[in-house]
Amino acid sequence: MVATGQTRPHSLQCLALLASSATMSDKPGMSEIKKFDKSKLKKTETQEKNSLLSRETTEQEKQAGES
Repeated sequence: MVATGQTRPHSLQCLALLASSATMSDKPGMSEIKKFDKSKLKKTETQEKNSLLSRETTEQEKQAGES
């Protein structure tokens, strides 16, 4: 929805305003990074997922589709 006399929707204008207001002072300095306490982080267990099919499965599906 575009308001009268405006070329961009209101939400895009707000987003542009937020992006333009970010400055270097908004980001943590090196001193803050060095003070960061890693011991307060929670331990997590990474679980890898392999969503690719094996070559054998792919070949079987090709053969099943051709018949």
